Amino acid sequence: MEWLSSNFPLLLIVLGIAMLAIEVGLLGFTVFILFFLGLASILTGLLMLIGLLPQTLVAAFGSVAILGMLLAVGLWKPLKLMQNSGSQEAVKGDFIGYSFVLDSGTGPNEYSAHRMSGVDWQVKSEMPIAAGTRVEVIRAEVGMLTVKAAD
Repeated sequence: MEWLSSNFPLLLIVLGIAMLAIEVGLLGFTVFILFFLGLASILTGLLMLIGLLPQTLVAAFGSVAILGMLLAVGLWKPLKLMQNSGSQEAVKGDFIGYSFVLDSGTGPNEYSAHRMSGVDWQVKSEMPIAAGTRVEVIRAEVGMLTVKAAD
């Protein structure tokens, strides 16, 4: 118990680093709660080390709570924007570029069907395409392939 009380600020810093590692490493920076508490724990440990806070449990809990809330309020919006700033470009999947022959005609308002990889896919196109035409997949969505006539 003596070791714990004499090394309390270092314990808070290590605990804060562990929370940051779990948030970033395991949770993929999606929850933010451990991030804020980890930063608050590190800051509290540093404040205790330099003597601005007493090395007591009450001071630690109070400081982590207050700093955690301040960090959450101050950093929530920038972190949320950073999290949502991923690219919006379409991903080129395995089906893009796949070509096959249409069993029945398709068009903007007319769907055809094609069995691929054990799944029956609906097939549509922006222009009318007759049955028997070789087509190429230009976009794949859930259960739907958008095609164009192959060159």
